[in-house]
Amino acid sequence: MELNKHPLIEKLRSLQLPLSDFVVAGSGPLLAHGLREDVRDLDVVARGPAWKLALDLADPVLAPSGHGQMVLLFEGSIEVFDRWLPDGKGPDELIADAEIIEGIPFCSLQDVFDWKVRSGRRKDRLDIELIKGYLRKY
Repeated sequence: MELNKHPLIEKLRSLQLPLSDFVVAGSGPLLAHGLREDVRDLDVVARGPAWKLALDLADPVLAPSGHGQMVLLFEGSIEVFDRWLPDGKGPDELIADAEIIEGIPFCSLQDVFDWKVRSGRRKDRLDIELIKGYLRKY
């Protein structure tokens, strides 16, 4: 499926978040690079005006990591965070390091790889191998 036609990407675009104030994190970059055909949700790290727009749409709750807040949109299929994982890059650095794919800022695969390795979650093992293979090619 073409990235721009993916239902989650269409939902993200409908929010009209300022491109300079958010980045897609989590497994979204794997979708953008064609390493995964689908993901169950998109994790978005937002700052400033993008975070304010999210707050205008729903009340924030504690992020699952216990680090910062998140806003759940579209029945949780878009999760907007005010920061990402503890001991990681802050929103400004993540956004500055983003790569633009089809007009959307995504975290680098190296950053995703680093988080997934650090987390040590069983569910991330396949993603780690997919990213390793991709990074070896490029």
